[in-house]
Amino acid sequence: MVNIILWILVGAFCGWIASIIMHTDAEQGALGNIIVGIVGAFIGGFLVNALTGHGVNVFSAGGIVVSIIGAVILLAIVKAVQGRGRHSRTAV
Repeated sequence: MVNIILWILVGAFCGWIASIIMHTDAEQGALGNIIVGIVGAFIGGFLVNALTGHGVNVFSAGGIVVSIIGAVILLAIVKAVQGRGRHSRTAV
C-alpha cells in the first residue's frame, strides 16, 4: 500500500514539473499530473532501457529525472496531436 502511495506522489510531482516545463499546468489538474507523471515514468524508463540496456529505479534522483523527461515527451506528443486537430478545424 505504501508503494502505491509513493507512486502516486512521485507521479504527481513529475507530472507537475513536466506540465510547468510544457506550459500545460493550467490545463490539467492534480489527477492529470498524476497520470502524466506515471505514464511518463513508463515512457522514460522504456527509452532508457532501450538506449542503454539498463533499468532505472524510479525512487532515485536519476529515476525522477527520467520520469520528468518521459512526462515532457508525453505532453509534447499530446500537444502536437491536439494542435494538429485544432488547425485542421480552423482551416476550413
